[in-house]
Amino acid sequence: MAEAAVGGDPEHAPETGEGSDVSTVSAAAPAEIGLRCEVDGEIATVTLDRPDKRNAQTFATWSALARIGDTLPERVRVVVVRGEGPSFSAGIDLRMFTPEGVPGQESFASAAALGDTELERLIAEAQRGFLWLRRPEIVSIAAVQGHAIGAGFQLALACDLRVVADDVKFCMKEPALGLVPDLTGTKPLADIVGVPRAIEMCLTARVVGAEEAVRLGLAEIAVPAGELDQTTRDLVAALLATDHAAATATKRLLRAAPGRTLEEQAAAERAEQVARIRALFASN
Repeated sequence: MAEAAVGGDPEHAPETGEGSDVSTVSAAAPAEIGLRCEVDGEIATVTLDRPDKRNAQTFATWSALARIGDTLPERVRVVVVRGEGPSFSAGIDLRMFTPEGVPGQESFASAAALGDTELERLIAEAQRGFLWLRRPEIVSIAAVQGHAIGAGFQLALACDLRVVADDVKFCMKEPALGLVPDLTGTKPLADIVGVPRAIEMCLTARVVGAEEAVRLGLAEIAVPAGELDQTTRDLVAALLATDHAAATATKRLLRAAPGRTLEEQAAAERAEQVARIRALFASN
């Protein structure tokens, strides 16, 4: 079991248990951070765990996500990101917009007082909590129910795959709050739905439901809310049935494909296949 929470004391780094199939990561005040990570063999489950706040996120949440990525055991092949309660995540904790902010944490007012370098560093640290979910050696799955607003939508977009409940409500809310989506969500959104649709979705801050999400490619499958957990488990099992090295190489190819020409991608395929053939047959 791995548990990470950030809130009142973001200075504490997580500790990872070793020597068993279940390991634990812990950090700072769990009630404020609202984040835990359970590692069971090859599967890690990251749970946003502030259901009373609809799993709202803060700077400390994002720092905790980054630390989970930093300490993830090498044996993990699949990471499931989920939210406790009826919502995946309602986005930014609105207390961050107040002068007082969240107790023990940054507010936007205190962040605005920083110099440009320090403020960019703060945002970069938040982004680190999302970037690691694209690593080629893991497959990340967002299991999304209810609200996935702003930062919640971007966390789902940071994952490789999205399985959604039929009550899902995706919304990119940041522009309506005077901000931009800065948690690495703009690129996957534009890549998936196209730039014009992404502009329309972000600048109107409209809600996208399950049927449209599947149609646009924002979700791989939509199921009744009561079937979300089992559908996610079935997908995890199917992913784990594939050779890990081949899966890693294939994901690496696919992630890089949009930025390459056909000739560059063909060359990358050759290089990956040479490595796979040697690994499988060179000793025979």
